[in-house]
Amino acid sequence: MRAKIRDTEIYFDIEGSSLVVDGFRMREQPVAFLVHGGPGVDHTSYKLSFSPLSQKMQLVYFDHRGQGRSARGSKETYTLENNIEDMEALRQYLGLDKIVVIGTSYGGMVALSYAIRYPQQVSHLIAIATVADSRFLERAQATLAERGTEEQKACAARLWSGKFENEAQLKEYFRVMGSMYSLTYDPQLSAKSWNRTIFSVDAINIAFAGFLRDYNILNQLPKITAPTLVIAGRHDWICPPEFSMEIAAAIPNADLRIFENSGHLIRADEPAALIDAIAGFLVYKS
Repeated sequence: MRAKIRDTEIYFDIEGSSLVVDGFRMREQPVAFLVHGGPGVDHTSYKLSFSPLSQKMQLVYFDHRGQGRSARGSKETYTLENNIEDMEALRQYLGLDKIVVIGTSYGGMVALSYAIRYPQQVSHLIAIATVADSRFLERAQATLAERGTEEQKACAARLWSGKFENEAQLKEYFRVMGSMYSLTYDPQLSAKSWNRTIFSVDAINIAFAGFLRDYNILNQLPKITAPTLVIAGRHDWICPPEFSMEIAAAIPNADLRIFENSGHLIRADEPAALIDAIAGFLVYKS
């Protein structure tokens, strides 16, 4: 499905019901936006991980502008600012009131920023394996220098400089870097996931060569009013847990959960525990 909003067209897909039978009555379930990371990928890898949540709420998956199945346009428009406003425009397009916002990695940056700008539209916020400012770039490079192979260091050079030349190079980056992102990395399973993914080099290049270098919302986090769960992987190389600790400390009454047996891809390393943590938080904080 596609929504023509603002100056672009956003692809979205819906899983689960918002209205369900509950005995002698009908009951409305929450609606959650799943905000994918990257940037430069799409929402498809999230379906295998987050699909179980569709038994408790309606899930709205979508691709950021210029990515996945969403429309391409001027690459200069592939910004955090537009990702935030596209989310709000999609919420309005779907006629929704308050939404649950679940964002991971770069999607977590979008989710945090959305909750800062539109606090009245967020019922619950779950920020997974993400950061609130650009310090993660320097820290990740240092971690890679300590833990990465020579092949991984060379491959990541394109990431830091924002110089991926084509989709094949971006796909190769994720293959080579797989063991850095996930403690349970399985080359065959990962290959299937990346073969299903639509890549966008313009989106990731614009981010890492541009706006992520100046990204900083840390001092705005106290504006978030929704019940918030911050989740981190203990062994995350690119968004290490100390940044999640800062986020949780800055958001009023936020809960923090660190997954001890996970890297950046918590949804791959501890998928069942991740779903349980999110579902339990939504029930407890409702």
